[in-house]
Amino acid sequence: MDIDLTPSAAARVAKIAEKTGKPAILRLAIDGGGCAGFQYKFELADAPAEDDIIASRDGVTLVIDPISIDLVRGGSVDYVESLGGAAFRVTNPQAASGCGCGTSFSV
Repeated sequence: MDIDLTPSAAARVAKIAEKTGKPAILRLAIDGGGCAGFQYKFELADAPAEDDIIASRDGVTLVIDPISIDLVRGGSVDYVESLGGAAFRVTNPQAASGCGCGTSFSV
């Protein structure tokens, strides 16, 4: 498996999609920037692109472009709620280091 979508993340995407009337498709992309070099970017997508890598759970789809997957392969996307807030989090075995907030990383 290239990447996993946890049950918690799938449930949150389904809830957001229901509220917005969009398909339950979460896109993860990696952009340059952030305090550690690369940053995770999440958004709802209307449909997968032809060359996307796809992971599914409980009727929810996670899509990632072929370039971004190389930077997160073997990882997982989770949804975490804590006193500091709630957010999608990536567990990334490719990351050599990350920032304190968990939104950026380096390889």
